[in-house]
Amino acid sequence: MTEKASALSHLKVLDLSRVLAGPWCTQILADMGADVIKVERPGAGDDTRHWGPPFLKDAQGNDTRHASYFTACNRNKRSITIDIAKPEGQALIRTMALQSDIVVENFKVGGLAQYGLDYESLKALNSRLIYCSITGFGQDGPYAERAGYDLMVQAMSGMMSITGKPDGEPMRVGVALTDLFTGVYASSAILAALEVRNRTGAGQHIDMALLDVGMAILANQAAGFLNTGNVPMRQGNSHPSLAPYQDFETRDGAMLLAVGNDGQFARFCEAAGHPEWSADARFALGFDRVKNRDALIPMMQAVTRTRTTAEWISTLEHRAVPCGPINTVGQAFADEQVKARGLKVTQNTTEQARAQTAVQEIATVASPLRLMNTPPVLRNAPPALGEHTDEVLTGLGLSVSDIAALRNASVI
Repeated sequence: MTEKASALSHLKVLDLSRVLAGPWCTQILADMGADVIKVERPGAGDDTRHWGPPFLKDAQGNDTRHASYFTACNRNKRSITIDIAKPEGQALIRTMALQSDIVVENFKVGGLAQYGLDYESLKALNSRLIYCSITGFGQDGPYAERAGYDLMVQAMSGMMSITGKPDGEPMRVGVALTDLFTGVYASSAILAALEVRNRTGAGQHIDMALLDVGMAILANQAAGFLNTGNVPMRQGNSHPSLAPYQDFETRDGAMLLAVGNDGQFARFCEAAGHPEWSADARFALGFDRVKNRDALIPMMQAVTRTRTTAEWISTLEHRAVPCGPINTVGQAFADEQVKARGLKVTQNTTEQARAQTAVQEIATVASPLRLMNTPPVLRNAPPALGEHTDEVLTGLGLSVSDIAALRNASVI
């Protein structure tokens, strides 16, 4: 990514969040140019700094004790360590809030009120502040005070009940999908609140809940239940409303076939040497294919096993039939399209970070937000713990002796 004008370079974000949903939100804002100051606990930092293996490697290729998980959602941020349980630490947070546009936090409901760092307290200091609280279950309701985790919400929302093979156990999605979507929804809500502030001058509180998001992303599965009363169940890689739309065995492995309309199905049948299938009354229309998938899929499987995955892809892509390989993550990053889009980005760590972690460079996945005139920018590698503490505090007007005193008192 070449550095141009940044979309959000005029914004300051105070990031009091940790683990994934909050940091994912603030990384989106940071990629778009916002100055994100990540506040971490002295000594320990964000929990995900220790969630390993896998660990980052040093210049010799040896594992360090620094988890790669943290790097997924914390680039382009500045890290400062503050003990918010101490009055001096709380005072620092208030000073930063005065100079911030946005606060993102994911403490339990009411958790920051005891420190005077809740929305009402900070709003009294800065009425323009947009304050986003991310919790498991929201600010009200019978579960409000419960801690919330992605896996728990995947289970409670029904997501696990529709994931996996029909005769298998409920399965979680392979990444923390609810956390990630909550981060995306939170960033969208923040940008909407900023637009309101541009019109009114007033900030506001945003209540983001993992459970709300988990229910929302059930999407068509939820719509089907709400409008018919039919409870959707696991059906492997097939689709409840489309067929054929699933994985198929090939001579050397498997491929994914995603037929979304009757024309695509007819073109597949021609390529497969069975044009009569698309004329068969059982399969001619999408609804009929879904109803008669038990007859159709075995017939197709018998044919797909006769050619390699590469042969099928070569044959079908020229006929505009959606298909592709089922890659490992390693194969995905080796894909020519992935490489052409520059989806792996590497950043060098600073000298200070190398002294702390022994890590010289960190690879992450490029932002998918490709604005033509104000694209995402790469400024800072995911920071070492407290890497920018002195820099940030100096920017607040503290002297060298002030910072030393705070450090001696274990506030920072």
